[in-house]
Amino acid sequence: MLILLPPSEGKAGLGNGPSLDLSRLSSPSLTPARETVLEALIALCDGPEAQAVLGLSQGQLGEIGKNRDLRTAPTLTAAELYTGVLYDNLGLASLSREAAERAARSIRIFSGLWGLLRITDRVPPYRLSMGVKLPPIGGLGAYWRRSITPVLDAEPGLVVDLRSSTYAAAWQAGDRSIAVRVLKDGKVVSHMAKATRGAIARSLLEGGCDPQTPEELVKVLDSLGHVVALGAPPGGRRPWTLDVMV
Repeated sequence: MLILLPPSEGKAGLGNGPSLDLSRLSSPSLTPARETVLEALIALCDGPEAQAVLGLSQGQLGEIGKNRDLRTAPTLTAAELYTGVLYDNLGLASLSREAAERAARSIRIFSGLWGLLRITDRVPPYRLSMGVKLPPIGGLGAYWRRSITPVLDAEPGLVVDLRSSTYAAAWQAGDRSIAVRVLKDGKVVSHMAKATRGAIARSLLEGGCDPQTPEELVKVLDSLGHVVALGAPPGGRRPWTLDVMV
């Protein structure tokens, strides 16, 4: 089973480890693409257009300096880097030893800068959304899709997709994927979605389960106390939809 997560806009402020070494990141076939995006981002942040391209407010201008220093800044693991509602409810630091081992194997975090990360990968704090059109590369979703697709297509198993639509653009797993929606009173909601998705991921990791089909996933989540409903079988190679009621 793969669990796909978005990154978070909120990140730890400082790293505490060695500087960036792209060759030590997981999915080494992504190294050339990572180098290209890294160079383009640093170049952008050396010029006057960074604030507009990255969509930063006046209070966020310090992120430009962080991006300029990415090659020399101290790193930390992805598990430590990402903060915010989803990651607070996932609670990587408080997982049991067995669940933490499962998280290291199964979680893939999508990133506008790094493409894919495992929770053990060490990177510095940065600012770059997958929704940015980064000169001269253009849209990052389409850019990363070319490199990420062969990596994840080669990994077997059910895919539990907890990403936002911005990050879903970088890879689609077809009908072995289950996209998780959050509903309240029959309507899709956004304000509770991150917390619920984090709780779903934590349940799957702590539950010690490895569902192989969408139907098995429903049984597992039901047994763990979640109220869920599986959508009708999708046509073609579209993903399944799993609704979580809150």
